[in-house]
Amino acid sequence: MPAYRAPLDDIRYLLNDVHDIGQLAALPGFEDATPEMIEEVLKGGATFCEEVLFPLNQSGDAEGVALVNGEVKTPRGFKEAYERYTADGWTAISAEPQYGGTGLPEMVRFVMEEMLCSANLSFSMYPGLSHGAYSALMSHGSDDLKARFLPKLIDGTWGGTMCLTEAHAGTDLGIINTRAIPAGDGAYTITGQKIFISAGEHDLTGNIVHLVLAKLPDAPGGT
Repeated sequence: MPAYRAPLDDIRYLLNDVHDIGQLAALPGFEDATPEMIEEVLKGGATFCEEVLFPLNQSGDAEGVALVNGEVKTPRGFKEAYERYTADGWTAISAEPQYGGTGLPEMVRFVMEEMLCSANLSFSMYPGLSHGAYSALMSHGSDDLKARFLPKLIDGTWGGTMCLTEAHAGTDLGIINTRAIPAGDGAYTITGQKIFISAGEHDLTGNIVHLVLAKLPDAPGGT
């Protein structure tokens, strides 16, 4: 039976010898990012990807997702794996501590994502899109939006998506038709239609936060 083995020696070489990640522990906010801490994170991530995620490729390929009584059901084992994923704190890796994250360097998250995608790309799409929603809110959201949404995205209670693609607009998002009209008090009335939304519906979380890309009335033309 095929097996996945995380390339920890290669990862250690890149982190320690090429990027000297240990020096980050001297920076404010990264005091806990010692080589010893990062090594434990790497080994824990490798074990999860090898023993939990990789075997789920079989049920993912054989079963796929299914629409049952109007609800999307993920393949056998995915929900249990996600529960462990959140319980082990992987959704919080590198996220801001003030909202419940671990505050580890982004480099550590990138390494975890490499192992995650290599072990089971299908599963990785769910937390990957949630992190995209987290990043957008963290960079551009108001304090109220951050306080409302980030803690639950970080602890994995809620999932997230980025609604970008339209029937005529995939790679060229400058030609989207979806519009956002200000309705006052920071709210918008959105009209349009999106398709192919990764992790757009599933049974891994009780709620999914959908970030919608739309044009404002004064948006410039062009692509």
